[in-house]
This record gives sequence, structure tokens and C-alpha cells, in this order.
Amino acid sequence: MALWRRKQTESVAVIEPAEEPVIETYDVVNQDVRPELKQLAESGKPLLSVESVERTFQVGGHPLHVLKGINMELVPGQLVMLRGRSGSGKTTLLNMIGGLDQPTKGQIFFHELPFHKMNDDQRTSVRRKQMGFIFQAFALMPLLSAYENVELSLRMAGTPKSEWKPRVLHCLEMVGLTRRMNHRPYELSGGEQQRVAIAKAIAHRPLLLLADEPTADLDSQMSAQIMSVFQTIIRTEQVTICMTTHDPTILEVADHVYEMVDGRFI
Repeated sequence: MALWRRKQTESVAVIEPAEEPVIETYDVVNQDVRPELKQLAESGKPLLSVESVERTFQVGGHPLHVLKGINMELVPGQLVMLRGRSGSGKTTLLNMIGGLDQPTKGQIFFHELPFHKMNDDQRTSVRRKQMGFIFQAFALMPLLSAYENVELSLRMAGTPKSEWKPRVLHCLEMVGLTRRMNHRPYELSGGEQQRVAIAKAIAHRPLLLLADEPTADLDSQMSAQIMSVFQTIIRTEQVTICMTTHDPTILEVADHVYEMVDGRFI
């Protein structure tokens, strides 16, 4: 349990959200963490590891080396950022971590399982049950309310219907949007839409949350709110978050930053 106690007591640059409240509903230190995370925390093993990963695409009959010998680990309960300019390879790496693409060379282990050796159906099952995704474009259903968008995630994950309402309300409360739950995406600001997307991504209780440029289209105030929500989620949901960014103003809240240039870490 020391891992989660450290997360609550260490000195962290916490950004307060502009809209109140973002409510933490329970104390992680005094709550039993999920067995998977407890075992990882006690063993010191990473949630995910990337070993000597390369990715090459064929463009016009010529090889384009997008990733070049990437090694990294994601430790349970951390916020990790992949920073770099467009074309640096960070989104390609995020796709590898999430099993949306396969490495040309190298290995990826998720929860000690060889993710790189799984077939499409196996990777899809892992993504659906143990991963959450947040995209720059929000990816919300325009005709559904905020509540219904989050509920849809539970339907797709096969969560028992009896759990839908309390879980949806909990996730919307956590991102500070209970008062806006009946609004559709076009009635919400960009920052609010992104928070709905976050609530949707964590509704099925994933172990790993992957976010591709989640603050790219937001102003500095909205970006600060999203980072504060991420910190709350890590503390209360025991989720590991890996995100891409090119924004230097949010780096101080990360536990670890990987700088990428031309497909390599520097």
C-alpha cells in the first residue's frame, strides 16, 4: 500500500480546477486497491514495458523509420507524458502501447503478457476490458447526453446494468460535470467535452488510460482543469495514465516525461 500513500503525501505541483467541485469520493490509502495493482506494487514490476521497439512504414517503396529502439516502463499509479513535436513518433508509440498497431521489431508486455504476440481478437479484448482511450477530437456521440455517452462505455464493456447508474454518476461527479449531465456535446465547452470523454474512458475501470494530445485544442485554463482531473483519477481510481503532448506548460504535473525527437528518446 506504500505506493498509494506516497502518491498522496509527496510534494506535487497540483493545479486547482476553475470549476468546483471535482470531488474525491474516498480515501485510497484506506481502501483495498485492485488485486492486480496491489501485486504489481508489491513486486515492483511495471504495468507495461516496451523493449527495443521499432516501427517502420513503407512509403513509396522506401522504408520510413518512425520508432527507433524505444525502451520504457509504465509504473502503476503514475502520470507519464510523451513530449515531442508533430512527427516525432509519440502518437505512433501510444498506438503501440494500446495495441492499435504492432511493432516491426521489439516487444511490449502489458501486465506481463506478451502484447506483441497476441492476435487481433486478444488485443481487442484487452483494450475493451483494461484500457481506456482519450482522443484529441473527444469522440463523443453528438445525439447523446453527457450521461448517455458515459453509459454507452459501460454497455460496450458488458458491465451489468445494475451498475450503470451509480458508476456513471460517480465518473461525472469526479470530473465535475454532474450539473451538466443532461447536456449534449454541442451544448458543452471544449473543456467540458473533454471531461465527458475522460469520464467515458474510465467508466469501465481500466488499468491504463491512454490520451493523445488531450489538451491540444484547449486554452491554458481548460488544460489546467484537465490535468487536475487526471491527478484526481490517479489518486481515486488507481489508474496509470500515459499521454502525448507538445505543451511545455503542463509538464510539471507529470511523474515522468519522455522527450521524443525523430523516433527516439533523448
